[in-house]
Amino acid sequence: MDSEIGIPPDDRATSVRLALANSLMAIMKQFYGKGPTGAKAWVLDDYVFVAMEGGLTRNEETLLEDGKEDVVRSYRLAFQETVRDTMMGTVAEITGRRVLTYHSQIVFHPTRAFEIFLLEPRAPTG
Repeated sequence: MDSEIGIPPDDRATSVRLALANSLMAIMKQFYGKGPTGAKAWVLDDYVFVAMEGGLTRNEETLLEDGKEDVVRSYRLAFQETVRDTMMGTVAEITGRRVLTYHSQIVFHPTRAFEIFLLEPRAPTG
């Protein structure tokens, strides 16, 4: 049992992962006008990894149909730099740890977006 919060550790970890997935999906919907259709988050040591499915806008789908994956990827990566502070702030708030850096990537066929965060190491205990 996590004595500080009164939530069993497994339940707390699940709550954090769910909050990360839902929050990042909401941010994508807010800024892109269309959000992913699903997301899953993992936290391992000092890393947060979120995989999101779908969520391309109609104009991005049109570009992909014309074979312009690089254009969509470049746009997405540039836009992620614009929303960087929002993404990092959200992850920091949910995890309770400072985010040192962040990287985003998108792949197609099937479409998946990957958000990777590096957290500040925990202070040594003891």
